[in-house]
Order: sequence, then C-alpha cells, then structure tokens
Amino acid sequence: MTNFALDRHPIDPASPDVHADNERLRRAGPLAPVVVEGVPAWAAVRYDALEAALTHPDLSRDARHWDPADRAAACPQSTIARMAADTSFLNAEGDRHRRLRAPLARAFTPRRVEALRTRVTEIAAGLVDELAPGPVDLRARYAYPLPRDVILELLGVPVPMRADVHQNLEVAARAGGTPGAVTAARARLHELLGEVLRQRRGTPGEDLITDLIAAQRRGDAELTAEDLLDTVELLLIAGHVTIVNLLTNAVRALLAHPGQLALVRSGESSWSQVVEECLRWDAPTAYLPMRYATRDLEIEGVVVRKGEAVLACYASAGRDPEHYGPRAGRFDLAAPAENHLSFGHGRHFCLGASLARLESEVALRELFETYPHLSLAVPPDRLPPLVSVLGNSVSALPVELGERAR
Repeated sequence: MTNFALDRHPIDPASPDVHADNERLRRAGPLAPVVVEGVPAWAAVRYDALEAALTHPDLSRDARHWDPADRAAACPQSTIARMAADTSFLNAEGDRHRRLRAPLARAFTPRRVEALRTRVTEIAAGLVDELAPGPVDLRARYAYPLPRDVILELLGVPVPMRADVHQNLEVAARAGGTPGAVTAARARLHELLGEVLRQRRGTPGEDLITDLIAAQRRGDAELTAEDLLDTVELLLIAGHVTIVNLLTNAVRALLAHPGQLALVRSGESSWSQVVEECLRWDAPTAYLPMRYATRDLEIEGVVVRKGEAVLACYASAGRDPEHYGPRAGRFDLAAPAENHLSFGHGRHFCLGASLARLESEVALRELFETYPHLSLAVPPDRLPPLVSVLGNSVSALPVELGERAR
C-alpha cells in the first residue's frame, strides 16, 4: 500500500487556477506526491517526467497492476474509479491494445481526416449562422456542438437517434455531474450505441461504424461484439470532450491576448500555430489517470514502487520552464514551435489528434472571420472554472459577437 505519510498535495477539481496549482506541484519535484479523489499517486508534472511516464515499459494502463488497497481508497463513482474500470482500448496493453487500436489507426489516417475538411467547414458555418446577437456562451453554442456533430456523423449515428444520443452524451461527459446521473446516462448511451451497431449491421453506410463492422467480418480486426461497443463509446466521448475544451481555451486565449490575435489576422501566424500553442500553453486535459508500476522503477530520480499509480499532468508539462524556458508561461505565437505532450506520447498517443487539429483550425477560422470584432463579455479572471479532474477549461465562455463581416 502506498505511504500516505508523505507530504501529499491535494488536487482540487474545483480549483479556480489549475496552472497556479501546477506551478506549486512542479516545485515539489518531477514526480509530485499527490492525493486525487482520495487516492494517493505520483503526479508527473514536469515535461521530462511526463514523457518518461508515458513511454515507460513498466508503467501500465491496466488497473490489475494497481495496489489493491490503494484502489479500494477510490470512491466507486469517482472519475478515478470509472476510468480504472474502463474496458476499452484506453486501458488495454500489449497484444490486446494492438488488436483494438489497429482498425482505428487505419480509419484516422491523415488522408481520410483531410477528406473531412469540407464537411467540418459546413458544420462550423452552420453553427456560426445560428449564433444570435447579444451575449453568447460560446462554449455551449459553438465549442460544444461542433465536435459533437462531427463525431456523430463520422461514426454514422442515424439522424433520428441523435437527439437522444446528444442528451445522454451531454450528461455522461459533463464535468461535475452527479455520479448517479452520469452512471444512468452512460447506461442509456451504451444502449443507444448498441442499437446503432445493430442497424449498421443490417444497413451499412459510409461511416466509421460500418468500416469497423466490415473489418470485423473480414477478419481484419479481432474485435468481439463488446470490444466494438466499447470502442464506439470511447470514440464518441473522447472525440468530443477534448475538442470542446481545446476550442474554448483557444478562443479565450486569443481574446485575452489581442496582440497575438493580430498576428493571425495579419498572416504572420497561422490558425495551425494557434492550435499548437494553445495545446501547449492551456492543454485541454489537466490530469489523466492512471498508469501503474508493474515493478519498482525510477523516473527522474524518484522511486515508484510496484503497484503505485502515476497521474499524467498534461497542463502542467506544457508550462514547464525547465523544458520551455522563459516563454513557458506566455501565450506566444511568435516563439519557435516546440513539441508538446497534450495528445500523449508513445503507444497510447491520441488516435484522433489529426481530427482534433483539423476541427479546431476550421472552427477558429470560421468564427473569427465571420465575427472579427468578437470580444469577451466578462474579464478573463471572472470566467467560471471547469470543475473536473480531467478537463482544463472554463465552464462558460460569454462573448459579444460584434458586427458580422459576412
């Protein structure tokens, strides 16, 4: 059992300033001893420590390697416990991970993702057209529905079922939702997606679910029926929530830094640079549980004992001055482009990274070109934080649209 006697730093899902919290954690060392939702863990808060943790062969996503006493400390309805119990390829390792990931890797090739650009642009333009004059919560009215509609269409969820899926996805993915409501929504979502799979087996379409079913039938993908359902559910949730935060954070960053927005308007910087800098400077994922030591190991001079858990801290690593130097805490499009870890690294690198980048670039361009006088309706420091262990963002983004350019 992990030693609770260490001076452990509590991680507060309701913190009003995740970045200030992370700065304190980085001072505690490359792996900081923390407690999150009542669970002890090591937090990989510096860039080098996180990179090492994400690629270490003896740190596994498989919760069977978690110390039983430490796992028992997690409330069954907590984010930590729910993620540890996930049976999709998110937590798979070894041959099972390769088997589950392979058909999706073929589905998310750069060529196939780029082919979606026209349709993503149409969805973004339609949502921009629906924005009403006056103060608008851009997170709720634009950042949220855009990736939702894209992933539902990409998967092939039939139009008549989308409203029901929308409703349950919103609850299942909502940060701060009550455990009972989230559990009920996940159960209903599971039921709905099972029906989608049944329909697609009888009536194929030009969509990702049809492709996965076809690969399963050909024997190209060793997917059981349960594997297929878990995979589709994970794609629906993961392919949505992260992009909501990324878009929200990017708009907030540009409106809070008008000089940086001017660089984009002048053509000196690109929308792609905006997305990459925002991924580094204000990563959409704060903390991602967990990896478990399969034996005693050492990372950046810190000993992690067999069975102990390591928390991946993406938002912290993106502002690590040991890696990024003096610019670490600045949103700076003119600075040399550098790698970040916000989509992960190694064998669990995010499969949807190219789609997230495309959606974000298209959405930002469409929004700012249509509303060039867009402005925050409240000061940046009054935006309400997102209450979440996982997500790093604000729960609302009220803006004034200003005069429309087109």
